[in-house]
Parts: sequence; structure tokens; C-alpha cells
Amino acid sequence: MKRRDILRGMGVAGAGGLIGLLPGEGDLAAQSVAKATKGLPPLTITKVKAILTAPKGIRLCVVKVETSEAGLYGLGCATFNQRPLTVAAAVDEYLDPFARGRSADNIEDMWQNAYTSSYWRNGPVLNNALSGLDQALWDIKGKRANMPVYQLLGGKCRFAVDTYTHCSGRDLKEIEDSVRRAMERGFRHCRIQRGGYGSQHLSGQAHFKAAQFGRASDSGMEIGPYVRGTIEMFEHIRNTCGEKIELLHDIHERIPPIDAINLCKQLEAYRPFFIEDPVSPEDIGYFKMLRQQTSVPIAMGELFNNPHEWTGLICERLIDFIRVHISQIGGLSVARKIATLAECFNVRSAWHGPGDVSPVGHAANAHLDLAIWNFGIQEAHNFSQQTQEVFPGCPRVENGYMFVNEAPGFGVDIDEKLAAKYPLPEHPGYWRPVRRPDGTAVRP
Repeated sequence: MKRRDILRGMGVAGAGGLIGLLPGEGDLAAQSVAKATKGLPPLTITKVKAILTAPKGIRLCVVKVETSEAGLYGLGCATFNQRPLTVAAAVDEYLDPFARGRSADNIEDMWQNAYTSSYWRNGPVLNNALSGLDQALWDIKGKRANMPVYQLLGGKCRFAVDTYTHCSGRDLKEIEDSVRRAMERGFRHCRIQRGGYGSQHLSGQAHFKAAQFGRASDSGMEIGPYVRGTIEMFEHIRNTCGEKIELLHDIHERIPPIDAINLCKQLEAYRPFFIEDPVSPEDIGYFKMLRQQTSVPIAMGELFNNPHEWTGLICERLIDFIRVHISQIGGLSVARKIATLAECFNVRSAWHGPGDVSPVGHAANAHLDLAIWNFGIQEAHNFSQQTQEVFPGCPRVENGYMFVNEAPGFGVDIDEKLAAKYPLPEHPGYWRPVRRPDGTAVRP
């Protein structure tokens, strides 16, 4: 038998064992194998820092991870609008010393160890900080591979990301006009709201104010006017704007669970695309009752922090869309696992994407949307001119679709000098209280 035939018969693994026995060409083969398995040179983390900026008055927090390769860094979103300073401290004072000197290549290993480095975990502050680190490492991975992140996740399942936009107004005609304008811009999905969350302008007198209970800035909300006004809104928009537009609505956990269930049942006739956050995370036990009584599609998860909140809802098929905030759950590494779990139960994605997510975070949403089979819909956001200047490479929305630029990584950069010109607002970022007429606090 010829030597060439022996190698072919034993395969690559067997040939590797004989390389040292073959003078000449064996030495060359050994060198080739060594070169192929070595890959890129080792890359270590040299610094992790938080960058705070508010180009549109919204508090944004971005994490920058610098590496041992000159000029190579990654960006991740750690925006927690209500507690940005606390997140920045967690990044600068804890994640930076923890991550320095560690490999930037081993994202999963980094996530697992950073996750438990605080011992207690699954809170929004630490999760946002961890998310910033995690997303930045994915950004670095894409830049090293010279590929957009969606390619690292398996490539595109669709040409672009379908989105929904927000349409609202204080009265029915204003909402109708808003929906029509959105349809003219190419949107196929509109989230309709009658005024702000809970339609507070429809409520009557807030008796707690007369009693000087709470603060003057606290707002009031009644259950009945909101429920009746929402049903009236759906009826009007469906009758005036037709069946081609998909309608969404966010209850935003503003009413008791039983009222939310009854509202969903009454909205069935108007074929909503989904009803969002019908109950608060403290009341997720009501989802079995909700599923038994209505076929309205449900999106849930904006406030979720840990797997104990979403795994049961997904595995028991109690929701139709998982709507977690990717930075709040700990980053892209977690979100892609959620997407895989949800696919097994035909639950679709609807990642949270409001204005208080940085362009880096929106890009992370979109890259994952492109790569997963069970994508549902993505919340759209149009970036201001100031934001686009601070964050070159923002995703763009055209004809209702979100597009990412095809640059390596997430494709979004930051101008740190320009970002520094937009400091955070001086007033605190807490969620302002909403109360029932008697002063009882409403949970958002």
C-alpha cells in the first residue's frame, strides 16, 4: 500500500498521529495543523468602563471594553434610566477589576463567573452592568471575525426586522390620525394608547390630592374610565383604519388582574396583535386563568429579571411573545438562550426597545431578531440627530423595517467627546408615582 493511501484510509485524525513518522511532507503537515488550530492571538481585557450620556435628555449608559489589541474595543448597552449612576458604579468599581486581564474571547465563561461574582444576583442594576460587559464582548467578537454579530449567531433568517411604532392621542380622532400617518410611513403594526399609560386624563378627581396625601406631582388613575376608554379606542381604530393594520396595546400592569382578564376578553373582537404586560411580575400566577379565558395574544416580560419569571410562562405556553429587556436580563448571551427555549414552545420574541435603550442596545435587539426563527416583532425607535452624532452607525427604520448596517460587530460606535457634551439631567430618574383616587399606589 502506498503511504498516500494509508493516510487517506486512516483519516485526518489518524494522519495526525503519523505526521511525525513521515519525513519531509510530515513536517509541513504538522506546521499546517499547528497554524490552523492556533487561530487568532490571545486577547485580554485591559479596561471596562461606563459612559453616561443623554443626547436627547434620556439617561443612557454604555459599557466600553478595551483590549490588549491596539484600537480594538467593544460597546454594550447597560442603560437603566431610573438608576444610571448605580449601574455606572457597578461597572467601574466592580466589573472593571473583575474583568481586567481575563480573556475577551471566552464570552460564556466570562458571563457565568461575572454573574456569580456578586454572590447575590438577578437584580436590574447588576444585570444591566453585566449586560454591558456581555454585549461589548460580542461586539469585539464580531470585529475580530470581521462579521456582523448576527453572522456569529447563525446568519439571517429574514432580510430585515419588522417593527411596530407608537400611536397615541388624547381623543379618538388624534389616535386615528396617528395610526394613519404611521401606515403612510409603511408601518404594518401600531401600538395604540389613549393618552399616557392608564389613560389618566380620562380619570375623575384624585381625592388624595384634596386630602394632601402624597405629593403634588403624583398622578391619579381610575380603573373604569381606562377600561371603557380602551375598548372604545379599539372599536374606533378597527372601524376607521381597517383590518390591514395590526393593533397592539400596553396595559402596563395598571389594573388588577381580574380587570385585565376581562379587558382582554372584550378586546378579542378587535383582533389585537398582542396585549402587553396585562399584570405585574408579582401576579404572574394569574396567567393560567388568563389563558383559559381568552385567546388574545399576550406579550410579557418587560420587567423580568431572572429565569424563574419567564421559564414557566414559556414552557407552559401561557404567553405568545416574550418581551424581556435584554440589558435587564444580563445581555445577549441570555437573550439568545431565551429565544432558543421559546422556539421549542412556539413563543415569539418582542424584545423591549423604547427610547431609554441606547443605539447599541437597539442594534443588539436587531442582530438577534435577524438570526432567530421565532422572531415576532420589534419595538421601533427613531433616533434624534444628536443621538446619531454621538452614536455613529445607529440602526435605521425604513418602510416599517429596521435595518442594521453591515459593519463588523454591532456596527455602532460612540464619540466619547461628543457624548460628554450631553450630561445626564440633574433631576432624579425615578418612576413617578401613580395612585388610585384614595391614594393607593399603582404598580407599573
